[in-house]
Amino acid sequence: MAKIKKTIKTIKVDADKCNGCRGCEIICSSFHATPKYSSVNPARSRIQIIRHPLKDIWLPVFAGEYAPAECMGRDKYVIDGKEYEECAFCRAVCPSRDLFKEPDSGLPLKCDMCEGEEEGPLCVRWCLNNVLTYEEREEEVEEQAEMAEMEIGLESLINKYGLGKVADTVARMTQKN
Repeated sequence: MAKIKKTIKTIKVDADKCNGCRGCEIICSSFHATPKYSSVNPARSRIQIIRHPLKDIWLPVFAGEYAPAECMGRDKYVIDGKEYEECAFCRAVCPSRDLFKEPDSGLPLKCDMCEGEEEGPLCVRWCLNNVLTYEEREEEVEEQAEMAEMEIGLESLINKYGLGKVADTVARMTQKN
């Protein structure tokens, strides 16, 4: 397979600078409102501040991929004298928590880096304490063919009904024509 250069976009988080102002949550939820900037609902934000004010813990976490099953990670970490649960670092949308789910539909949310904004993610621009830093870098990756819509549909049918039933159905349909 050929190697291609891909632009990797990331947001670096310096949790020691975060004071929990939640400006990032507000601008994110406003940007993703329909129509844009028409409302503010931090529950719709693709960035959430995991907080424990009594221990002075404020940790910005971005919505990542959907995970259909719960993980087994329940470890705790101590960093600079502060205790964190493993779930606090996790970006996955999973069944074990309500984080990063659309409040009305329950559909998973994912950070899209404010797609369409020329100057990058709004949470980075609106962060008052420079907690968030937007970075782009080039990385060589193996070229992978994009799955066509039909392949995605067939794969999902095979996962649900099995290859044999799908093949039988296709054979029966081709005999009718």
